[in-house]
Amino acid sequence: MLRFVTKRLISAVLVLFSISVLVFLIFFATPGVNPAARIAGRSASPATLKAVEATFGLNRPIPIRYGLMMYHLFIKQDLSSYVNIGDKVIPQITQAAPVTLSLVFGAAVLWMVFGVWAGVIAAKNRGRFIDPFIMFVGIAAVSIPAYWLGEVVQLITQTSLHSSVFHWVPSTGFTPLSQNPLQWAVHLLFPWLTLAVLYAGIYARVLRSEMVNAMNEDYIRTARAKGLSERRILYRHALRCSLIPIVSLFGLDIGALIGGSALLIEVVFGLPGVGMLTYNSLTNLDLPVIMGTVMYGAFFVVLASAVVDILYAVIDPRVRVVS
Repeated sequence: MLRFVTKRLISAVLVLFSISVLVFLIFFATPGVNPAARIAGRSASPATLKAVEATFGLNRPIPIRYGLMMYHLFIKQDLSSYVNIGDKVIPQITQAAPVTLSLVFGAAVLWMVFGVWAGVIAAKNRGRFIDPFIMFVGIAAVSIPAYWLGEVVQLITQTSLHSSVFHWVPSTGFTPLSQNPLQWAVHLLFPWLTLAVLYAGIYARVLRSEMVNAMNEDYIRTARAKGLSERRILYRHALRCSLIPIVSLFGLDIGALIGGSALLIEVVFGLPGVGMLTYNSLTNLDLPVIMGTVMYGAFFVVLASAVVDILYAVIDPRVRVVS
């Protein structure tokens, strides 16, 4: 087991290194890309461009520039923005991360509760009206773009119905949990629901399919032969085994969303999270911030993938042998 975990951690480090090199080359070594021109402005003279290149080390060889950026980003943690001179990258990310974490984990609780509940109800009532109805709602939820649903929610809660029904719903912004828990929840309620709709539909469909397949397995037949009740068979045996792929899916989804996949939700609802920070840095082509947010996102995605692999190895020892 220790050997398996070590291999997975080494693999994760190599993936992160590869991503950092790839992103750096895209933004700093692509022909025609000149970060100095972006920093100095459109009308900068050649002398100004050279001065900017010397100041930021942009006139050095590519490997040295990569090493310096990684050193200042991860070791000294003093890498500064090219757009807002003096604003360091790491403090911006650490300030934005709690917003993204609040959004993702709150939505995750909702989609797990409703997704698992809907999946169990559909599997329990297979062949009845409620089963195809839940699956239809799940397909509809998966098909609706999250940003479009967010815009619709904003349109409903912030226009004509705002003064009469949704006067308690703030337009945009975020209140830290430590400052005011009630306002923290109020600001995030509709972003939570908007993000949870998509994933609840996915989880309901996956769990329903897994439980239907599990109900035809030999161990379920054996449980019935022993005289166990259908309720106990459903919840204690079929549901328990069917949750394994849900755990895998949940880990990867959480990693991706914390890493910035909730960008559009943050932009629509004006939440100053990592997604919003990434969006602004891409708009301004702020390369150090882009590098920092990409590495932040890659870290959580790779970490989630490694944790899922290790959990699989704990649950099923055969995985260790194959790997």
